[in-house]
Amino acid sequence: MTERLRVGLVGAGPWAHLFTGPMLAASADVEFVGIWSRRPEPAQELARHHGVTAFAELPDLFAASDAMVFSVPPSVQAALAAQAARAGLAVLLDKPVGGNVAEAEALAAAIDTAGVVSQVILTNRYFDATRSFLAAAGEFDSYGGRAAFFGNGCVPGTYFATPWRVAEGGLLDLGPHVLDALDAALGPIEAIEAHGDPQRLVLLECRHANGRLSQAALSATTNQPGGLMVEVHGPAGRLALDVAAFTQAQSEAEFATAQRVILSEFAAAVRAGTGHPLDVHRGVHLQRLIADAARQLTDRSNRCSA
Repeated sequence: MTERLRVGLVGAGPWAHLFTGPMLAASADVEFVGIWSRRPEPAQELARHHGVTAFAELPDLFAASDAMVFSVPPSVQAALAAQAARAGLAVLLDKPVGGNVAEAEALAAAIDTAGVVSQVILTNRYFDATRSFLAAAGEFDSYGGRAAFFGNGCVPGTYFATPWRVAEGGLLDLGPHVLDALDAALGPIEAIEAHGDPQRLVLLECRHANGRLSQAALSATTNQPGGLMVEVHGPAGRLALDVAAFTQAQSEAEFATAQRVILSEFAAAVRAGTGHPLDVHRGVHLQRLIADAARQLTDRSNRCSA
């Protein structure tokens, strides 16, 4: 491996343009090797913007890289990241890690068999504000909490309204952020109850392994700025994180921090050959919770229409 980790980008959609492409280009920890996409034109455009190569064939990008970053739909990611792992490449994954639990588990198995490092870009988890909140929550005597995430990423015509988001709705898109935050702040979620409609509003009630309880509300079809809010409550009061309330300057600073920290931690994990707390198995855990909630929503909808 070269001194700087050689990293390729798979995908040239909205998130690649907004976040992962600029993240790779600005990093002091990695060498941005190039881009491959199923659609050559966007890949060429993004590659020109960052002064890197647009690869015509994915195996050629694999051969030129030590690791891959993925900015593609979940089912596509699950298949292509497994290929990358089998080629011996570390993988930096988007959320959710697969389109369903079977895909997520198959990806995790491929990564485990190959023995490569994996990490998931749960963006909020790399903010300074989030890490300070979670550190405080770990010392806070709490009996439960709540979370919310409202946005417009599944509204047709908006920036992030890619086909999979429009089809699946907010649970698969925003659920990983909400459930990860509650799980990290209050302890592992062991049971979940869901009500609502992924295309409108989903309400979740979670029981944590330590007996704590939490609630969450999420929607990706509201015409309002998006952002995660999470609170923990206890005898002494509450602790809160509200990403949606960030000022523009704070939001820009936190996203820049996340971009830097994601790659510095990923590069360090790859060089050391060690795991990352937010690895593919974290993604599988969140995917199982989302699948359980989605099944309940479908069952309730079927009963109502029977």
